[in-house]
Amino acid sequence: MNMADITFSGGTLDGKVSPPPSKSHTHRAIILSALSEGKCRIDSPLISFDTRATMDAVRSMGAEVSVVGDHIEVDCGGIHAPDREIDVLNSGTTMRLMTGIVSTFPSKTSLTGDDSIKKRPMGPLLDALSACGVRCSSNGGKPPVTVEGPISGDEMVIDGSVSSQFISSLLMSAPLVGRPMTVKVTGREVSKPYIDITVSIMRRFGANVEEEGTAYRISGNYSPADYRVPADFSSSAFPLVAGALGGRVTARGMDLSDAQGDSRIIDILREVGCQIDVDGDEITCTRPAEIKAAEIDVGDIPDLFPILAVLLSTAKGRSRLYGAPHLRFKESDRIALTEKMLRTLGADITATDDGCIINGVPKLHGGRIEHNGDHRMFMAAVVASLVSDGPVSMENDACWNVSYPGFPEQMRSVGMRMEGL
Repeated sequence: MNMADITFSGGTLDGKVSPPPSKSHTHRAIILSALSEGKCRIDSPLISFDTRATMDAVRSMGAEVSVVGDHIEVDCGGIHAPDREIDVLNSGTTMRLMTGIVSTFPSKTSLTGDDSIKKRPMGPLLDALSACGVRCSSNGGKPPVTVEGPISGDEMVIDGSVSSQFISSLLMSAPLVGRPMTVKVTGREVSKPYIDITVSIMRRFGANVEEEGTAYRISGNYSPADYRVPADFSSSAFPLVAGALGGRVTARGMDLSDAQGDSRIIDILREVGCQIDVDGDEITCTRPAEIKAAEIDVGDIPDLFPILAVLLSTAKGRSRLYGAPHLRFKESDRIALTEKMLRTLGADITATDDGCIINGVPKLHGGRIEHNGDHRMFMAAVVASLVSDGPVSMENDACWNVSYPGFPEQMRSVGMRMEGL
């Protein structure tokens, strides 16, 4: 084991965890609170590296943002063009959502980030903005980017096949244009549930959004509102799958009525044979005698791909995850990195253009994983240790704080064995 490694050795799990609030909801609530030009309160937000990047971005536009105990207070008497370059650090969501927002100002704004961000595609969003009169420059369609508005016309057309964040960016910017706007989506709308989240929060902050097929008609302005962030299903998937593979785990604070597409994890766990019990806001997953193979379209739930691959790695039979070519443009190429991770641990997995094929094996054998600083890859590998004969070790760079602060400690509290933390 390297000095900076953290090692996980599985265990028999039994206990309760509290998954973090939704990162997607928190980003959007921070931005729309600032754009509403008043005083807003966001309860139960996720405070992480990524959401702090969004807080800093709206501060550059004149918003006062304070973390006070278990909530965020936002006060903005009037937004203006950013007074400095926006550094999104490692937050792709901040990069994409803010690019549309700052394009509404008749002045230049530059946005940059770390090395990972500089590999993320921005072309479709910049193309859509350019067609509306925004001057855009980039590094071959990738960050850093510079935009200079305003947005002209009354229609924006966006290719929806690469990232739903491009669509959300245009939707959220539309009320700032000052006239009714239509956003038309061409191609497949990937990760449609995330667009639904955007629309629901826009409505909560006073915007009028009408959906007609693949077109969205937006009118009205944002107005101040208080907002409570729900728990995050994409994060809860890690401890719930840990229960499926290692015993029994309960996730607290969950809301099955929320629009999050990643709540599909509950139906998927049932499909592969797990016992799921729902008691109010608590969801418990109990390990079955065996995990059944499955074919799952992950086009609308790309964040679940790494942990679903782990879930199916020891399933009986042949499984297939498909429908998500856009996974190759996440924090890392998550298809390639998931294949590499599970092969290192002894899985029979073959990457495809839009997912992977897995032939279940009785047990994984452990090993040292390169997670490339990707929080979801790290957490998926932790869960994989539950079905491994040997320990799973990785660099301890605290990358889980991007979306799930306290993840290793919560897993230890329910019975996960670990060293180096």
